[in-house]
Amino acid sequence: MAITFYKYQGTGNDFIIVDNRLLEIDKNNTKRIAELCDRRFGIGADGFILLENDKNSDFKMVYYNSDGNESSMCGNGGRCMTSFAKFLGIIEGKAEFYAIDGLHKASIEEDIVHLQMQDVTTVEVYEKHLFLDTGSPHHVEMVSDIENFDVKNCGSTIRYGEPYGKAGSNVNFVEQISDNKFAVRTYERGVEDETLSCGTGVTAVALAMHKKGKITSNEVTLITPGGELRVKFENNEKGYNNVWLIGPATQVFKGKIEW
Repeated sequence: MAITFYKYQGTGNDFIIVDNRLLEIDKNNTKRIAELCDRRFGIGADGFILLENDKNSDFKMVYYNSDGNESSMCGNGGRCMTSFAKFLGIIEGKAEFYAIDGLHKASIEEDIVHLQMQDVTTVEVYEKHLFLDTGSPHHVEMVSDIENFDVKNCGSTIRYGEPYGKAGSNVNFVEQISDNKFAVRTYERGVEDETLSCGTGVTAVALAMHKKGKITSNEVTLITPGGELRVKFENNEKGYNNVWLIGPATQVFKGKIEW
């Protein structure tokens, strides 16, 4: 069966997206999903996303890591999915959609997508790092000379180490640039390598840096290897709410491939 796919990227975090409202895709074929995400033998992507109908919202987002396994929430994927839904005419400027971690609101103007993330009630603070879940689990650790930091080796060691166990965690390395600006590099589980950007990762970094008292504002700029993202949030005694991930999402090309 030939399927039409679309390639999207959000600050270098790239995805294969397919309109699956007719439920033509066999979602159990994880091997094929992994093949399509392969950068040498397939289309190449950090993740594979299906857009499906949802009776309680504008659409449903089903997300797979590049290893072919369905995964937790992907922030940049959600922004790209919002752009795709507008391209299909499902939405205009605003959206509500369902993902694995629940309902999300989003808005889009030109290529800039604002995506509301889930509230975060707990940020665990340790001597050398912080841990929190922003729809996906994230280890956040401050480093120096981030440009030359060995993200892949250090990230994989932490990802597979204690206390994260078999499920593992995404790992973010952070260096402060100015009062409310940080450089971020992320090792993503499921991709098992550094990606150019991670939406739930920069969201975790913004909240973690606020928790550590490193910032003076409730809006943070995050510089990733793939580009610039912003995170806005509110906080109170219950944690962090009204959290928004903001940045560009762009359609790169479309094509057909045998499923």
